[in-house]
Amino acid sequence: MADRCLDLESAARLIRLAESRGLRELIVEDGAECVTIRREAGAPSGAFRAAAVDRATETAAPTGTPVTSPMVGVFYLAPGADQPSYVEPGDHVSVGQTIGLIEAMKVFSEVPSDLSGVCTRIAAASGQLVQLGDPLVYIAPDPATG
Repeated sequence: MADRCLDLESAARLIRLAESRGLRELIVEDGAECVTIRREAGAPSGAFRAAAVDRATETAAPTGTPVTSPMVGVFYLAPGADQPSYVEPGDHVSVGQTIGLIEAMKVFSEVPSDLSGVCTRIAAASGQLVQLGDPLVYIAPDPATG
């Protein structure tokens, strides 16, 4: 958002929306602009952080190979709202390790990694609807093991 800034009234409205729906994260995209409203894990209700990003400057090619969604559904990074994420950037990931969950038709399915290495980027937000083949996380070879 080089020329524009999210005004306080708009930010407050987005925070109220996220809070009223019990969301940990709300992402609003408008063309090349993106606003993320996020409540950090363990933060009290109402403690949200907003970040506006110009997606044109954020579109650098991710490092590594994507682990993609095996189905259509809602992706979750953690088993519960008060639980840590299965994987974070910088974590070592093994083949078969769970990297997240996908909820489809009220059934939760674990998503195993088909790669081994280091997580370089989380590509899908927790609570985001994903399609078959969408990248969820990126894994690069672990420099420590070659």
